[in-house]
Amino acid sequence: MKNISNLQRLIDGFKSQNRLTILNHLNSMAENPVVYSNHLKGIGTHLKKNDIYIYIDHWCMVVVCLDNVAHKDELADENEFKGKSPLYFTENDHRTSPVWLLSESMKQIQKKLVESNINLYMRGVLLSKSNFINADDMKEAWEHMCITVIDKMDEFSSKAICVNKDDELHNGTMVMNVLNDLVNQPTTEDDISEQEFLEHLDKFMTENFPSPKEDEEDDECEDEEENIFNNITSGSIEQNNNIKVQVKILQPIKNPREEMDKLVGCQDIRKHIDELLALTRYNKMVREVFPNAKLHEVSLHSVFYGRPGTGKTTVCKIFGSLLHEAGALSKGHVVVADRGSFIGTLWGDEERSVRQVLELAHGGVLMIDEAYLLNSKHESDPGRLVLQLLMQVLADESQRDIAIVLCGYKEPLLKLISSNIGLDSRFPNRFEFNDFSVDELLEITRRRIGEYHYRLTRQAWQKYKSMLIAAYKDRDKDSWGNARFVSNQLERIYIKHAMRCVKENAVEGKKLLTLTPSDITPIEVPHAKHRIGF
Repeated sequence: MKNISNLQRLIDGFKSQNRLTILNHLNSMAENPVVYSNHLKGIGTHLKKNDIYIYIDHWCMVVVCLDNVAHKDELADENEFKGKSPLYFTENDHRTSPVWLLSESMKQIQKKLVESNINLYMRGVLLSKSNFINADDMKEAWEHMCITVIDKMDEFSSKAICVNKDDELHNGTMVMNVLNDLVNQPTTEDDISEQEFLEHLDKFMTENFPSPKEDEEDDECEDEEENIFNNITSGSIEQNNNIKVQVKILQPIKNPREEMDKLVGCQDIRKHIDELLALTRYNKMVREVFPNAKLHEVSLHSVFYGRPGTGKTTVCKIFGSLLHEAGALSKGHVVVADRGSFIGTLWGDEERSVRQVLELAHGGVLMIDEAYLLNSKHESDPGRLVLQLLMQVLADESQRDIAIVLCGYKEPLLKLISSNIGLDSRFPNRFEFNDFSVDELLEITRRRIGEYHYRLTRQAWQKYKSMLIAAYKDRDKDSWGNARFVSNQLERIYIKHAMRCVKENAVEGKKLLTLTPSDITPIEVPHAKHRIGF
């Protein structure tokens, strides 16, 4: 068998190019008798409006993409941004990563080739007029994506690049036939000529298309419902006098197990959740094998208690997604509510609000923050009615597709539950969120900074660490923010760093992502109250 490096000669030739040599190399490919080359005006679905050049020999395929962007300075990032595609940032704008778009297109091409039993080594090349200011830091990520990036290409022009379309190289024409449906895909009906439209219409009217199977229709409906739900980030509760109250909805996450494993601390909580999930899955397994067997009773209703910033909302979001994966909840989203979500201005608002909130939370988790505020000492407090209505729901055996989580400080929550026998019996799962230690807060800091690819100098890290230790030592335990303190502190550092970079006009990549001691400015936090007296 031939050496791999010999087989990848075409790829190695492209990997060694730079902005001074790449155009000559592209044109030389048109004169190479063993390389097929072709120019495509777009390739679906991610690069429909980009000039694409394809180079193929007997063993390799190189996809060259001309990045449609004017010259500008950009900060590149190949990590998902808020769960979606990576973004590149300029001073006042952003766009989807062109490297990511090329990578996704290459995956599409590779899939088509595999389906046609064509095996080729593949690499991408992105030529961009933009200046990627952190290009040196991104080389490893781009190499992992099998893409060579050459920026500041002000000279390239699609007309100046020659191709050969050599039909004698069978591998090239065979690949182009496979990729035919990816090339120049129409994006709208306007892109289809009137004649083509009439032909499609005639074909549709004359051919006897089979009706979709019943289960396929159900799948389409389920997908449509899921897509509709995934676009919802808030819901609205309508009370009397057309008053609307917004309720936050946290969407389910794709990899809840991975997210739970990433949590700092929370070992006991992870163990408790695993036990609850194991019993849930066990019931499901027994039901499938022994339909008539008696199953263990599993209550999903839980109590999360701890101070602010200890991760209650984050864990609640993971909790809902894990329960969905286990088959205990049909959706797995989280509806966040509090006293203000239920209490209205007129008689009857509470019952209407409870019903609407439960409808929003059906199939997921209803998280009630500071639930003890519903249990006032006053007999006429409408919050008491909310608790009674929730108790009725908990007692209804038909209301199984929901998990209610009460959140807040430990002492008032335990007092609320102990004061009501019904609540105590229906909320058997208790999760305690302890304050983070200094080491755990430092680890949270490392992870948060890593998300933005920042680096701290040794002096900056020592200054930050000393500042955190001092703030932790003198903290007011009742108002200490835990991870929220870290978020607020880092936000202040980021702003200070950005102001310094703009003032110094620091366009060099490493400087833009390096935090120095001058960026570390402490924020004010409540101090521990010292008692005076004897």
